[in-house]
Amino acid sequence: MTFRIRKTVTADITSLQAIERSADSAFETIPALAWVASDGVQPEDLHHRLCEQGYSAVVVNEDDIPVGFINGEYTADTLHILGVAVMRDCQGMGLGKMLMAGAIHHAREKQLAGLTLTTFRNVPWNQPFYTRLGFHVLSDAEMPERLARLLDEEAAHGFTRAGRCAMALRL
Repeated sequence: MTFRIRKTVTADITSLQAIERSADSAFETIPALAWVASDGVQPEDLHHRLCEQGYSAVVVNEDDIPVGFINGEYTADTLHILGVAVMRDCQGMGLGKMLMAGAIHHAREKQLAGLTLTTFRNVPWNQPFYTRLGFHVLSDAEMPERLARLLDEEAAHGFTRAGRCAMALRL
């Protein structure tokens, strides 16, 4: 199968929630995080906003059907990744890595200082994955206030603060 990355278009948005639900079903394999599989997904209005004002890309198959997406918003001189999702039956094919490589390339083209994200520390397709891509975990001392607030908001939503981290990739 052949895949490529392209900018998200409005017609893609209706499929992004199904992609995220499928991707999140992988959390069913981790008993302590199985609830994430049935938690909410990014709302359509957020996808529309990110298409217009942020960063949004999809990975599509040879029929131009999205099987994964990545999105984020610009904050000061960085691109903050809000979501990366790949259909469960397409996971393990390097598509998440392709999506991240596209976002990193985009950030370089825009001459941003780096990328940031928040993620699970001990989920194999989370912190360890991003570490392999060059991201590093931010200590409390080096963490921007916006990321500390975001981690606190995630904790209020049910995530354990100790199980989450903020990461950055400097360009």
